[in-house]
Amino acid sequence: MKIAIVGTGYVGLVSGACFAEIGTHVTCIDIDIPKIEKSEKGIIPIYEPGLEDIVARNYKAERLHFSTDIKDVLTNARNCFLCCGTPPQHDGSADLQYVYQVAETIGKYINNYVLLVNKSTVPVGTGKKVREIIQAET
Repeated sequence: MKIAIVGTGYVGLVSGACFAEIGTHVTCIDIDIPKIEKSEKGIIPIYEPGLEDIVARNYKAERLHFSTDIKDVLTNARNCFLCCGTPPQHDGSADLQYVYQVAETIGKYINNYVLLVNKSTVPVGTGKKVREIIQAET
């Protein structure tokens, strides 16, 4: 099984590392090039006890990969987890622009069946909007 994880913050990186630890091939994707380059060198941007060792072990075992090229990763992934940030807006609601941008990108490049899992913190109804965005692009 191959999994794509979009977003390499707390949710994405931890999820990706844990999936790799149980033997799944995972590629963590982010638009932040320096963050990806550092992750490939074992320099991770967050602290979670034991995470650095898990990332290093699975990167070395070639189960955990990092990329900025969502198009390439989507051609081989069977599952894709959206782990984008949803920072609070001035009124306290979730800013969904990153989730929607990723949905648009997925819609442009998806060319086979991929199970999409929205792991970002989002309000009810976001899944329907994400599906609409993807369908509009395909």
